Amino acid sequence: MSKDTTTLSPHTRRPLGRSGLAVSPLCFGGNVFGWTVDEATAFQLLDAWFDAGFNFIDTADVYSIWAPGHVGGESETLIGRWLARSGRRSQVVLATKVGKPMGPGLEGLKPAYIRSAVEASLRRLQTDHIDLYQTHADDESTPLADTLGAFDDLIRAGKVRAIGASNYSAPRLAEALRVSSAVGLPRFESLQPLYNPVDRAGFEAALQPLCVAEGVGVINFYGLAAGFLTGKYRVPADAARSVRGENVVKRYLNERGLRVLAALDDVAARHGATPGQVALAWQLLQPGITAPIASATSLAQLSELTAAASLRLSDEDRQRIDTASA
Repeated sequence: MSKDTTTLSPHTRRPLGRSGLAVSPLCFGGNVFGWTVDEATAFQLLDAWFDAGFNFIDTADVYSIWAPGHVGGESETLIGRWLARSGRRSQVVLATKVGKPMGPGLEGLKPAYIRSAVEASLRRLQTDHIDLYQTHADDESTPLADTLGAFDDLIRAGKVRAIGASNYSAPRLAEALRVSSAVGLPRFESLQPLYNPVDRAGFEAALQPLCVAEGVGVINFYGLAAGFLTGKYRVPADAARSVRGENVVKRYLNERGLRVLAALDDVAARHGATPGQVALAWQLLQPGITAPIASATSLAQLSELTAAASLRLSDEDRQRIDTASA
């Protein structure tokens, strides 16, 4: 998928695979809603996101079941309340997911479970349709034709517009695309993989060429590596700066991670930008990438995030980051 960076802005709309959906060049990650972001702040962030010209939100039924006292559905519920209050449903490309454990027997991609899970998501989101309904994880115990057939029913019923996959291997995504073609079922129009300048190999080795060849849109998660690429975590003591800090420091604060931060700092200084903006702008130049997913927990963070869509990197900038993150 070619990228016209000369006209890229928050108001740019990119085709998501062959779905007919047109999305902004960045997607707001709703994993923070109801967890590190309360309802009032979530409403402010969503208002600001759409006021800035973006139109894409991603969430999942399971967000944020990991938080003490939560049962899942918290993020969808807050987004649903915002949709009802804002009256902006027609402006939103709304993505959510199914398949991760929501309780005993409530997981996977069997048709009966998909049918019940989508109804629960629709209720929480206070909408009659989901624009992009994604499998949150592969379920090898369920035949792909069964899962895709269940999605076909939802599309025919008008409850879902398009489908996508998250966390699939290249062989499984290729097989799913083959089954769709062979049986005449809807195909996964998007993939949601882990990808950013410090998490490259898993996507670039086999998934990227497959998505480019098949015209599958890519909305990569952890576009900012859980905040590491903003420069927030530079020494071990920075782990105390957020609830995710300890895991972020353990995963990324190493020789390679610091080398990537140094490259981002260097490029950012040349553009009067921030490391996080440069990291996202770099992703937008990568073949196949449609819209990186990133989150913000404050209006200040959101303002920094929105500016990334308009940042133009040179070939030299891109090469500097490529080399540091190889």
